[in-house]
Amino acid sequence: MVVVAQSPEPAALSAPAPSPVVSPEAEGDAAASERFGIRVEAPSPALQAFLLRHMELQRFRTLSDLDASELDRLLVAAPENLRDLLGTQGYFSPEISVTREPAAPAGGASPSLGEVVVRVTPGPTTRVAAATAYLSGDIARAEAATGQRETLRQRSQRAVGQDFTQAGWSGLKSDLLRELTAERYPRGRIVNSLSDIDNRANQAFWHIELDSGAPVKVGEVRLNGAERYDPVTVQRLVRLAGLGPGTDYSLTRLQDAQQRIVDTGYYSSVFAYVDLDATDNDPAAPAPVVVQVKEAPLQSIVLGVGGSTNNGPRLSAEHKHLRLPGLGWQALSKLQLERNDQLLSSDWTAPIEDKGWQWLAGGRLARQIDDDTTVSSLRLSLGKSQPTARLDRRYYVQYDRARTVNTASAQASSDGNEAAVSVNYGWTWRRFDTLPYPNSGYGLGLTLGVGTTLDGARKPFFTSQARWLAYWPLGSAPVTGADNADNQPSDITAARSRLGRLALRLQGGAVLAQQSAPIPDTQLFLTGGDNTVRGYGLRDIGVEQADGSVTAGRYLAVASFEWQRPIWRGGVRTVWESVVFVDAGTVTNRTTPSKARVGVGAGVRYNSPVGPLQLDLAYGVTPKRLRLHLNVGFSF
Repeated sequence: MVVVAQSPEPAALSAPAPSPVVSPEAEGDAAASERFGIRVEAPSPALQAFLLRHMELQRFRTLSDLDASELDRLLVAAPENLRDLLGTQGYFSPEISVTREPAAPAGGASPSLGEVVVRVTPGPTTRVAAATAYLSGDIARAEAATGQRETLRQRSQRAVGQDFTQAGWSGLKSDLLRELTAERYPRGRIVNSLSDIDNRANQAFWHIELDSGAPVKVGEVRLNGAERYDPVTVQRLVRLAGLGPGTDYSLTRLQDAQQRIVDTGYYSSVFAYVDLDATDNDPAAPAPVVVQVKEAPLQSIVLGVGGSTNNGPRLSAEHKHLRLPGLGWQALSKLQLERNDQLLSSDWTAPIEDKGWQWLAGGRLARQIDDDTTVSSLRLSLGKSQPTARLDRRYYVQYDRARTVNTASAQASSDGNEAAVSVNYGWTWRRFDTLPYPNSGYGLGLTLGVGTTLDGARKPFFTSQARWLAYWPLGSAPVTGADNADNQPSDITAARSRLGRLALRLQGGAVLAQQSAPIPDTQLFLTGGDNTVRGYGLRDIGVEQADGSVTAGRYLAVASFEWQRPIWRGGVRTVWESVVFVDAGTVTNRTTPSKARVGVGAGVRYNSPVGPLQLDLAYGVTPKRLRLHLNVGFSF
């Protein structure tokens, strides 16, 4: 039995620094000045690349004053260094041979000291036979920590059966410490860790002892840096996130509170933390929640230039006022000009109330151009909303007026008197594992409304819309260790299967009313474009008229199925993913089945810092043409 790791603190993987990346010209200069070459012969390309990158001999290749005798002394020590490197990958019984082949005759292209040949037979892989987490402190006996104890033990057991690597060992310790300190016990620590290697059985036995210390309760909220905006809003948001005075410490809730404060728009930067130092003299005393903020300007103007595959070039101007005089509400006014869409809107938001609700008011003038059809519309709304990380609720009164002009068909035009008022309720439920890069989970959104037309004889109508998005990971994901292009774990790439995930998106809607009811087009449905049925243009799918034009319809159905798979390079995962998909959708005025429009295609995703960037090439089966689609971000 060999002890290979024992420490009172989490051990970080300590590997030699990688060789610097140099330009082709510099590489040529380096090759010309090399004193010796290195060739590694190993069973797998990944192991060969790992040894070449990290072996100590690499540091001496370009030493101009290195002679043959000094190189021979280095070769004597090389096997021990290689043995240590192989041990970090779980190979503890390797066979290693290091020899030097002489240089080529004078005038040859080889380095003057010849070539070092490293031959490695790594031997059997060591697997983790047991991984045990030992708990001490309050967590070992507190009834409130029962779930946390079970989670820690289950997480340690996930490593059993995995190949031993130093990165995996360090990663498990970090994961357990992170799980311990995330809830109730921010002062928790690893007091001892031990990894025993049985060379004969090729097994590793991991032991990690964690001390939780005393639980921490949160106290008052202290706001630093606030001058212009009401600090009561911050205090309410911290409490609404679940961190009221006397509640248990929770890193998840603290991060939720920080994000809620950022989302208000009042502050350009927010940093929230629990001040443990304030309770050093009395660990049982509540620790204050400190929120350090930098206030955003009272007013701002943003000018934008952009574009999309749906609508071509885009110009926009936004004006934001964070505290309207005499009212205290926020106001966001926007002008947006695109090839087919023009929009002028203003949305007003009241400060959040004690129970998380806030008043909303808005108005918008819009014009949409689809081939021969132009829809000009006005919309006014007033209501309240309650947004949270997992559940959004909203109810509101809405007034709509629209006018449709079709230059090719009088039948598809309206006289401009289509108006309606409706009362609506919206509900959105999210259960995704990570955002904005979900790997599993689902989201459901529902909107229901009842209203009446205002043109002539008033006729009632009922509206409903539903959205569903779900992800299912395929295969099993690695438990610990690095798997991205920088060999470091990340929120985007950690614990993701090589097979990727399946995604299903469903959308449906219906407007129920008498056939003669003049429903405004803004209450009806069109589909097609980047986020609906790819392979078709924006709002290309609707109710087809006899002359070939398309109008909005009363019933909508859209389905999309994707296989999203990560792209690997050199044995490590990159931030790119490949996608294949099938989309289908239809819009109709009848409840009987109608022919769906289908699009198929493939694309790539780039996990950028601002969210996923998707580029898709889709083939529309009906128009028999290819269309490129570009979209940024994730929202539900």
